[in-house]
Amino acid sequence: MSSRSLRTRGASWLAFSLWALCVSLAALGVFFAYLSNFATGFSPYLPNLISGTLSFSTVGAIVASKRPRNPVGWLLCATGLFEALTAFGGEYGTYALATGSLPGGVFAFWLGSWTWLVAGSVVLFAFHFFPDGRLPSPRWRPVTWLYVLVSCLAVAPFALAPGPMAGTGIPGLPPVANPFGVDAVARLAGPVGAVSFPLAVFTGLTPVVALFVRYRRAGEEGRQQIKWVAYAVALLTGAITAVSVWPPLEGSVAGLVLFLAGYLSIPTAIGIAILRYRLYDIDRLVNLTLVYGALTAALVAVYLGGVVSLQYLFRFLAGGESQLAIVASTLTIAALFNPLRRRVQAFVDRRFYRKKYDVARTFEAFSAKLRNETDVNALNGELLRVVHDTVQPEHASLWLREPGSGRGL
Repeated sequence: MSSRSLRTRGASWLAFSLWALCVSLAALGVFFAYLSNFATGFSPYLPNLISGTLSFSTVGAIVASKRPRNPVGWLLCATGLFEALTAFGGEYGTYALATGSLPGGVFAFWLGSWTWLVAGSVVLFAFHFFPDGRLPSPRWRPVTWLYVLVSCLAVAPFALAPGPMAGTGIPGLPPVANPFGVDAVARLAGPVGAVSFPLAVFTGLTPVVALFVRYRRAGEEGRQQIKWVAYAVALLTGAITAVSVWPPLEGSVAGLVLFLAGYLSIPTAIGIAILRYRLYDIDRLVNLTLVYGALTAALVAVYLGGVVSLQYLFRFLAGGESQLAIVASTLTIAALFNPLRRRVQAFVDRRFYRKKYDVARTFEAFSAKLRNETDVNALNGELLRVVHDTVQPEHASLWLREPGSGRGL
């Protein structure tokens, strides 16, 4: 096995290990939210955090496993991980501090109090490198380092400021002092904030500018890839701006929905680029995931619906349940598998792989006409039309050899 193959396999293992860690932390966060609901009530931001964890970590793991040298996939994995740490740390810390039954509650709560901000910074940072994994030009290196510096300055007050941590003091949970608070951070907060705020505005716009620069330089397919992500970044920026400018949106249902729509637009846009414009050349993998994911969901629904409805029927007719319901539902699933798979595959191809679908339909139509058409001249014209529609050459001509001679027509 070549060293490149080993590196790719190692990267794939690491990427999906990070995904498994993110999913596990998210599940534990939901579990402790369920437990703490009886004492304090869980965070209203938890649905956003769970959705962000699953979406970013999944897209990131797929991209990183296929293109390990491209930092975009790893940055998306990191975004999902920080989201998961926020969900787990906040909910575990809340439950541990409220009940006193588990250790490490203060540390977990501290971890959840600042990792959400890192997640937002990392996902925007990824678009300096989107889609090819390189900066728009070497002149962007100082900009990226400035972005990292300003992001660290923004996180520092949340992670290192002394005094009660944000989020403590809710009913059932007394205020908890920051275990890693540094007095110097409190003294420097004013001067550093005055300097870092305009820098934060500037660096916050750099992902949008980077995408705009790439868009102007890219070809048609590259522009289609960037277009969706540019829309997503604009939507996320608008959501953050709206929540920041209008304080009543903070923590409200409208604010949560707005922020969730903007935040989830990032992995959604990358998914559209993968599906429709062959970004990272893994559209076949995503195609199969869509087909068999939808197929599994449909078959499970049919199976459960068949079992339940037949059991009701047997209970009504015979006064009791019967194993025939399970047998009949299983046979129905076996009979439906291939027809349903073909229909789902056709829908996915038609919706996300239109060019491939149109080519297949064109050849099917030509094959049908070939079986029924007897006019050679009509077939010649039809064949040239098919070539133009599928291969799209600048020029095409048909040469036929006359039977019994070496001359062509």
